[in-house]
Amino acid sequence: MELMNESHHPEEFILLGFADQPWLQLPLFTVLLITYPMALLGNIAIILVSRLDPRLHSPMYFFLTNLSFLDMCYTTSIVPQMLFNLGTSKKTISYVGCVIQLYVFSIMGGTECLLLALMSFDRYVAICRPLHYTLIMNHCTCILLASIVWLGGMAYAFLEATLTLQLPLCGVNTLDHLLCEIPVLIKTACGDKEANELILSVVCIFMLAVPLCLILTSYAHIGYAIFKIKSSEGRKKAIGTCSTHLIVVLLFYGPAISMYIQPPSSISRDQPKFMALFYGVVTPTINPFIYTLRNKDVKGALRNLVSSIFRSKQ
Repeated sequence: MELMNESHHPEEFILLGFADQPWLQLPLFTVLLITYPMALLGNIAIILVSRLDPRLHSPMYFFLTNLSFLDMCYTTSIVPQMLFNLGTSKKTISYVGCVIQLYVFSIMGGTECLLLALMSFDRYVAICRPLHYTLIMNHCTCILLASIVWLGGMAYAFLEATLTLQLPLCGVNTLDHLLCEIPVLIKTACGDKEANELILSVVCIFMLAVPLCLILTSYAHIGYAIFKIKSSEGRKKAIGTCSTHLIVVLLFYGPAISMYIQPPSSISRDQPKFMALFYGVVTPTINPFIYTLRNKDVKGALRNLVSSIFRSKQ
C-alpha cells in the first residue's frame, strides 16, 4: 500500500478488483471484451433507427434514444479502464482519470434514475390520455423534460462526487473495487464521514425512491386503463409496450437500491464490484435487445436499415 500526505490527493489509485481471486480475471476480461462492443452496437442501432425511420419520430423513441446514448456513456466510462486493468499487471488509474470516471458514472446513474421515471410518465400519457397525447408530449415539452432530467443528473453528481472528493484518505490510495464509485470512496476515507454517508443516503433516497414511486404510480394508472380496454389486440399492444420498460426499470433499480440506499460502511466487500458490473455493464448491454426483441416497430426499422445498407453496397 502506498502512502501519501493526507492533505494532498494521490497521483493515482490502485484498483484491487478481484486481485484475491485471480482465476476470475481472464473470464471477466473475455466477457467484457464481448459485451462492450455489443453494448455499443446495440445502442448505436437504437439511436440510428429512431432518428432515420420517420415512423419512430415520437416521444417514446426520443426518450429511448436518450437512454441508449446514456448507456453508451455509462459503459464507456468504466469498461475500457476495466479491460486495461484486467489485461495488464498494472491495476492503477490516475487521480484525474478517477475524478472524471466518478463524475461521468454518477451523472449517468442519476440521469438514468430520472429518465426511467420520465419514460413511465410518457407511457402513462399515451395510454391514459391518448386524445391529449400529442398536445401534452409535444416536441418542445419533450426537449424541456429531457433537459431537466440531464440537468438533474448533473446536479446530483456534482453534489455527491464533490463532497466525496473532499474526504481525507489518510495515506490510503488503494480501492477495493473495479472503478471509482462514490460509496467505495466514502468507505475508504478516514475521519468523520458520517455526514457524507447521511447526505448520500438522503440524496439517493430522493434520486431512487421518488422516481420509483412515480414509476409505480404511473403503472398503477396504466394497469387500470389497460384493464378497461375492451379490444384484446389493444390490450396486448399496451402491455407489450409497457413490459419492456418495466423490465429495464427492474434491472436498473434493483441493484442500484441495494448499493446506494444502505450506508457505505455496511456494504460487503465484493458487493460493489458485482453491482457495478451489473448496472454499469450488463444492463446497458441487454437494454437494446429488450427493446428490439419485444418491439415490432423497432425490429421492422432495424430490418429496413440493414436492407438499405446491403442495397447500397451492391
